Amino acid sequence: MVVTPVTIRPEARAQILDTLQTQKIPADYGLRVGVRGGGCGASWLLGFDLPGPTDEVYVVDDVRVIIDRKHLLYVLDATIGFEQGDEGWGFVVDRQAAVSLS
Repeated sequence: MVVTPVTIRPEARAQILDTLQTQKIPADYGLRVGVRGGGCGASWLLGFDLPGPTDEVYVVDDVRVIIDRKHLLYVLDATIGFEQGDEGWGFVVDRQAAVSLS
């Protein structure tokens, strides 16, 4: 069994694969998952990028996922979804595991 640090919901997977294809993003790119900022002001970082020397690359449900090693602890057990509603549409991230740094 292969363990992956994040889960991608089917609706998010479909949107990611569609974006990769329609925007003609090269196959060596992947979905970068990370955090930006720190403390209470931290926010999720999602975008298409090339892996760098400090990154780990995973394949999650046919989606290439790139995570910087220093972000791995913070994104572990995150679930990436995609929602559409009256306010618009976009990716959402839910993280079940609580990480205490104290």
